[in-house]
Amino acid sequence: MTATIGHSCVVIAFLLAIWGIIAPLLTYKTGREAFFASTRAGILGQFLLVTVASSALIYALVTADFSIKYVAFNTTRATPVYYRVTGLWGALEGSLLLWEWLLVIFSGLVAWIYKDRHRELMPWVLLIFSIVSAFFLAVIAFASNPFEVLSPPPADGRGLNPLLEDANMITHPPLLYTGFVGLTVPYAFAMAALIIGRLDEAWIKTTRRWTITAWCFLTMGNLVGAWWSYHVLGWGGYWAWDPVENAAFMPWLPATAFLHSVQVQERRSMLKAWNLSLIIIAFSLTIFGTFLTRSGILSSIHSFSSGPVGTLFLSFLALVLLGSFGLLAYRMDHLRGQPEFDSMISRESAFLLNNVVLVSALFTIFLGTIFPLLSEAIAGVQVSVGAPYFNSVTVPLFLSLVFLMALGPMIAWRRASWNNLKRNFLWPALASIGVALLLFVWAIRDFLPLLGFMLSAFVAFTIFFDTARAVRARRRIAGERIATALGTLVRRNQRRYGGLVVHLGIVLIALGIAGSMSYSIERQATLEVGQSLAIGPYKVRFEGLRGLQQPTHFRVEATFRVFNNGDESRLYSPALKFFPNQQAPVGRAEFQSTLADDLYIILSGFSEVGKNQATLKALVRPLVAWIWIGGVVIVFGTIIAIWPFRGESGERKDES
Repeated sequence: MTATIGHSCVVIAFLLAIWGIIAPLLTYKTGREAFFASTRAGILGQFLLVTVASSALIYALVTADFSIKYVAFNTTRATPVYYRVTGLWGALEGSLLLWEWLLVIFSGLVAWIYKDRHRELMPWVLLIFSIVSAFFLAVIAFASNPFEVLSPPPADGRGLNPLLEDANMITHPPLLYTGFVGLTVPYAFAMAALIIGRLDEAWIKTTRRWTITAWCFLTMGNLVGAWWSYHVLGWGGYWAWDPVENAAFMPWLPATAFLHSVQVQERRSMLKAWNLSLIIIAFSLTIFGTFLTRSGILSSIHSFSSGPVGTLFLSFLALVLLGSFGLLAYRMDHLRGQPEFDSMISRESAFLLNNVVLVSALFTIFLGTIFPLLSEAIAGVQVSVGAPYFNSVTVPLFLSLVFLMALGPMIAWRRASWNNLKRNFLWPALASIGVALLLFVWAIRDFLPLLGFMLSAFVAFTIFFDTARAVRARRRIAGERIATALGTLVRRNQRRYGGLVVHLGIVLIALGIAGSMSYSIERQATLEVGQSLAIGPYKVRFEGLRGLQQPTHFRVEATFRVFNNGDESRLYSPALKFFPNQQAPVGRAEFQSTLADDLYIILSGFSEVGKNQATLKALVRPLVAWIWIGGVVIVFGTIIAIWPFRGESGERKDES
């Protein structure tokens, strides 16, 4: 019964999505308002039906209804309830249903919020939503059915991939998918603007908060994924340049470029074609990432099994690219005649250069990601490129971005004078050079890390100097206290100051990456009880082994006592987990984190329990904690940028 209800809801929702494509065309052809009203009703119907379908699958997972194949393959009777719920997005079919669920939530919100506004755009916006929704519903209904029945049902299920039995399974996929799906909103408005030929700034202003919100979810999805990799996979790193990691990161690059360059269009009516291209690329990359994950054409620990779904996604991606850029080419006459740059030393130029660097990074990552496919097509064998390639080509580009983060928000529009440059950058530059000299004298002699720290300091100092100057002016003019003056500035110029807080968060992430990539220490040894391993300021002493039977696996834990500069710390218990359906054990590392460094302990191997011998791998990774702190700061900055303050008056001035 559950399977019948769920699949029927998906099929009916697909029919409503098809009507959502037809009705706007009839509205355009006949001018009858009833067709447009039925489009909105169809969007609402899709939301209700997909919600019922998703709830049915969750119910089947929680109740262990093994008559449904998806449930039997992704849960067991011993699986805790919260992991059963996350089984909704634990494999191919359910993850597509989650994607569609989020999509109809976004499209429903847009249809409801703008039901009385943007009358010219909205039929075409809902048409674009319906096209995307119809594709996903067709895949779910006919190619990758999560409600496929299994007969006879097994006595117990196979269970989730052991790596997915983690608390981050609750947060990482929904965050990432929300970011992916959220980019559909600006894409739909951009395509609607192209269709009707209304290519002013109206669609950008309408989608501003939607785009920032999607960008924030995408950022958090990637950061939570990095955190998951760091504390679950047991290798001591947080980013491996895995193809599916890259697929999740690549849409972030054009989305970031888009958020910056639309400011130029709003201020100067420039870069219209560029902005449309960026949002098309960003949305297309979400489809491309889904293709990589679900086609099985590249080896990845994140990818799902191969099947016909990959071909369908590749075909849809081709349709999106051809249709979108074809429409852009058709409207190119409307995009000519824009103002020219007054000077290369201006905010417009800084934002454009920022975009060039971001797109260059995107191209190099994209090339490295698909290189195995290119090598197989040319030479008949897949040849992968590893982290050294990605690090060598992206580190210089990302350092350039850090520098531009300091330059872009502070330099003047149109043409920057020498006085403007001196006022905004002289003291921050001197202060950052001073920081670099202190670090050089202290211990840091490697060029790239030292440059990274200096540029990060430059960004922070430009923000603090500019904010302090504005607060001082506010106090002088209005007589306000420091906190009140700062609050007034943020409320009146929320996009500016929210963006500056986001920049500070990215600076903190850059500090964490520079420190952990450049100055990590790694040691490995086989220890008997009572023996110790020294690493950095720490000494790790082996205390013993024990075995524990868990609901879904058997776990072997090693106990280590850690001393920091001679002072005793707590006990650590890294483990190896043995699952019945897995040939190799799954590691569970343990670590302690401080603002200065992380001590990361991995159990690599052991003798039989009771023989008191373990192989330990230990790492000291400086400044890693600042990556996660930077993520929190980014969320805070995003909230500032999009929060609907009452009496908001700085919408026109927030970029000045």
